[in-house]
Amino acid sequence: MNAPTPTQDSRNSNSLSPNPAPGKPKLKITDYSIELILGYVLRTGVVLSAAIVLTGAAIFVIRHGHDPANYRVFRGEPSDLRTIPGVIRNATRGRGRGLMQLGLLVLIATPIARVVFSVAGFVLERDRLYVAFTLIVLTVLLYSLLGSGLTF
Repeated sequence: MNAPTPTQDSRNSNSLSPNPAPGKPKLKITDYSIELILGYVLRTGVVLSAAIVLTGAAIFVIRHGHDPANYRVFRGEPSDLRTIPGVIRNATRGRGRGLMQLGLLVLIATPIARVVFSVAGFVLERDRLYVAFTLIVLTVLLYSLLGSGLTF
């Protein structure tokens, strides 16, 4: 195995490996390792959301695929699917619409989770300015989502 040359990118090394200094080993957190974690968070959220929506759509089509469609009258979402507890209740009962709505909630929560992990990363890096800005962004996101009484 060849030793890394000075021209090689430090991204090839394990950025979360313990510090080889004597004493207590510390985790070495780099910008690149935080970027990797944030990328995994976003990909996982989108894939999980898509899987939940597809499962809900399959259940809905199996149960209601042969129902005639009436496009003359607009019917919005039922009231039990307009709140987060109602969506969770419908999803846990295996209802297709509830699962599709839950998938959309997971999709909405994905960038919020990214901001939360960004705050944690900036705290670990001890970057107070970015912690403050990211907390402001998180506050605005949460207020915009939850400030209207948990309805959407």
